[in-house]
Amino acid sequence: MTFEFFIAARYLRAKRRQAVIGVVTAISIVGVAAGVASLIVALAINNGFRQDLQNRLLGSTAHVSLERAQGDGIRDWRLLLDNIQHQPHVVAASPALYEQVLVSRGARAKGLLLKGVIPQYESRVSELLKAVKAGSAEPLKARDAFLNGTAATPPADESQSGGPGAFPPIVLGQDLADDLGATVGSVVLVTSPQGELTPYGLVPKYKRFRVEGLFKSGFYDYDISWGLIRLEDAQSLFGLGDIVSVIETKIDDIYKAPEIGTQIEAATGPGFMTTNWEEQNRPLFRALRLEEVVTFITISLIVFVAALNILISLTMMVMEKTKDIAVLMSMGTRKAQVRRIFVYQGLLIGLVGTAIGLVAGYVLAYAGGHYHWIRLSAEVYSIDYVPFAPRMVHGLVVAATAIAVSLLATVYPSWSAARILPAEALRYE
Repeated sequence: MTFEFFIAARYLRAKRRQAVIGVVTAISIVGVAAGVASLIVALAINNGFRQDLQNRLLGSTAHVSLERAQGDGIRDWRLLLDNIQHQPHVVAASPALYEQVLVSRGARAKGLLLKGVIPQYESRVSELLKAVKAGSAEPLKARDAFLNGTAATPPADESQSGGPGAFPPIVLGQDLADDLGATVGSVVLVTSPQGELTPYGLVPKYKRFRVEGLFKSGFYDYDISWGLIRLEDAQSLFGLGDIVSVIETKIDDIYKAPEIGTQIEAATGPGFMTTNWEEQNRPLFRALRLEEVVTFITISLIVFVAALNILISLTMMVMEKTKDIAVLMSMGTRKAQVRRIFVYQGLLIGLVGTAIGLVAGYVLAYAGGHYHWIRLSAEVYSIDYVPFAPRMVHGLVVAATAIAVSLLATVYPSWSAARILPAEALRYE
């Protein structure tokens, strides 16, 4: 232990005639600890929201999607599907057909994003079919003849397991089904805006489906507005023929999605374009990053307030220890050593407060993430609890910030202590 550090620690531990200095020092430590703990918890919440939303999004959507640049659908999708599946970094690929429709049951109706899928492929790209909590997604399985392209699109009223007149299967989001009052086995009416031209004009096309399963992805936007049917049933309902609107892929590195998308475009030739999960959700993740910066700046004010307390505490300490400092300087202590004594005092206050704050912050963040203390409204926040995901790098940044601010607060007191003149301080002793 150096001479300066020994004196600094002794000053912090020693009993003082002015108890207010000790109180201000304690408040300084508590302030630093509170600021550090608050920052750790706030950043853990922000990171938890980002990770949770990212995991839910990537579990329900594709990493990279290929579609026609003109938006007129992909006709030779089987050849393209086989080509894409053999591209580097592509783990799986699946065709899909999207369309906005109206789904109703009795007097209740809701807007629905209907997705036509082939479950044998879809389950390799998305987790939606694995999130079925009631019923089963098995009735959605396509026939081998359709997969091989040797069978035409089946009639609108033909299901896989039933004959003519049976209702084709559909899997709905749990929240959507609750709004419609539908359960497994219920029959819903799906009305497509892609109407049929008749002598009486354009008539909306509709079709009845039997609810075979209900999925709960945990992402409210999907659970309230998505439904899945067989690809051949979607093609029949929309009257589009044997085409798909998009080929979705899952890749081995989600952070290389733009590069892999460019690679897929090159492999499929002109007339195609790709989008990736980052582009589709850029506003959301940009907002979360901005929120993280604003949160850090705002809560850092707690640490700055604690730094002011450190400044006051050390200034009062210099005033109380003026005679001691004069004695030390008369015995040969250099001004630089005197400055270091008070710098070390501020550093000790910052280190103790930071250590307490880090422990408290990580304990609170872990407990909050493990026990889901704070519940949320899924309709507003898309998830039903506050996620906590503390990161080690956040602790390092917060600790460095707190210690730097604490050291900054020692500049004026240490400079004042070094300017004390021993002869002036001891003249009347």
